[in-house]
Amino acid sequence: MNFKYIKNILPAAAIVLSMGLSSCVNDLNVEPIDPRKNTTVDAQKLFNKCYAEFVLEGYGPGKSELDLDDAGLSVCYRLIWNANELTTDEAICGWTDKGIPEYVNNSYTPTNEVIYGLYWRLCFGVSICNQYLKECADYDASMTAEVHFLRDLYYYYLLDNFGNPSYTEVVSSDNPVQIQSAELFNKIVTDLETNMDKMLAPSVRKKGTANYGRADQSAAWMLLARLYLNAEKYTGTAQWAKAKEYAEKVINKSGRSIWMGDNATTHKSANGQWSAYQMLFMADNDQSGAFNESVFSFILDGATTASWGASTFLVASTHDSYMAADYPQNTDQAWGGNRTRKDLIEKFITLSDFDALSDWKTETIVKAAGDDRALFYGDNADGTGKVKSRKYTNDKVAEFTDGIATTKFTSQRSDGGKTSNTTHVDNDIILMRLAEAYLIYAEAEAREAGSNLTQAKGTEYINILRQRANNTNLKRAYTLDEVLDERARELYFEGLRRTDLIRYGYYGNSSYTWQWKGGVQNGAKFEAYRNIFPIPKTEKQANPNLKQNPGYNN
Repeated sequence: MNFKYIKNILPAAAIVLSMGLSSCVNDLNVEPIDPRKNTTVDAQKLFNKCYAEFVLEGYGPGKSELDLDDAGLSVCYRLIWNANELTTDEAICGWTDKGIPEYVNNSYTPTNEVIYGLYWRLCFGVSICNQYLKECADYDASMTAEVHFLRDLYYYYLLDNFGNPSYTEVVSSDNPVQIQSAELFNKIVTDLETNMDKMLAPSVRKKGTANYGRADQSAAWMLLARLYLNAEKYTGTAQWAKAKEYAEKVINKSGRSIWMGDNATTHKSANGQWSAYQMLFMADNDQSGAFNESVFSFILDGATTASWGASTFLVASTHDSYMAADYPQNTDQAWGGNRTRKDLIEKFITLSDFDALSDWKTETIVKAAGDDRALFYGDNADGTGKVKSRKYTNDKVAEFTDGIATTKFTSQRSDGGKTSNTTHVDNDIILMRLAEAYLIYAEAEAREAGSNLTQAKGTEYINILRQRANNTNLKRAYTLDEVLDERARELYFEGLRRTDLIRYGYYGNSSYTWQWKGGVQNGAKFEAYRNIFPIPKTEKQANPNLKQNPGYNN
């Protein structure tokens, strides 16, 4: 198995995984290493693979370990993103890749190919971590604690998406058992709280500094904050105080800070071209001040960690070639796939005010919305330069221009510098950032107080995020629904929306609708059992220990 494209996921890691891991494991099964073969396990390389499984195909760009029609579609991060954005009121996609239309219409079944891919990738990630913990646990204490964190992260996504997945902590050819969501929640929490103090101490580690790209204790705190925020969904018992506790640790003890821009007054880059918010999602977000906000990132570089399913996917899938006339990119990739549903636009501006604008360029929309986060674009649908030529109504799901595009992700650098590759982008993926901790705290504090309104500290945190976005509509308190809307404004297209809607009771069996919810253009209620995805049919057939999640056939 040649992982030549992995080498810069972690600077100390080497290139080739020189051990006998099967690339076609079934579920969580990995054949144990036979000591009679004198197999030598390289701890650094295997450690590196625990990270790489989140963002790379496996054999290099276009060459996947997982047999899906599109190798890029098989990348773990992209599979997570699709499952948690295309099923919601934020994103829509007209591609006909097997399984994508069912996400858009909330009609997924146990035979859905991308659901199978998501389950397989997450289970394979667990397998790699288990292999490391079996063979290399004594190599380095902080690395071992990190692998525990990474395994917990894989299991977190299995918990959140599948509820009752297979579970094992060992390398074995035996079929793993099925675990129920409450028990899995407790296992993840216990493992995190047992090992987090052995991880690297919290610190901002930019590109070029020691241990750049490695998760530290603050990443474990953030994952615990997410888990406790959604504890009621997973276990039936809310734990708002614990969510607040861990969010507060990230806020006060991680060393991170909300990036307010090179110019802290205008909240802009040094050259004045980019907002502080935009800088979080640019090609130099591993070197600019924006990285101060990153709690945990997957580090990527277009020249050495090429992947069709990570940051290149975020940029290319949200742009078509005509957008380059107004917003040129440093990549030749423009796929025209993922764009907004009108429901996301309405979080920033009413449709009547949107219609009244003279054009739908990003800077015009930002100014009208009074919020730097309103990074949308609706001009030049056919290359003629015609303004307001894209539709926000999503009438034709298959057409990218039936939907307002987002310019949130760009392959340009905020300093105007040159990027490393003209195809694959350099952007790191900030999986966890301090702004999310602010919003977790605000919601958990309000819910713990038994109030529909944010308390003083939570209100302050939301106002800080609004100030960074040059939004002058600061309030003395926010309702819980306003907190949810603020999460949409701050975190849209970052792979969190489905979980938020479920926590609020606005997903399955809810009268809250969005365009094409339930496969109906104006939106329709769908069943609550769809709050978790089905166990893939192929996995259930291969492992007799698995029972299907309630509501699904097969």
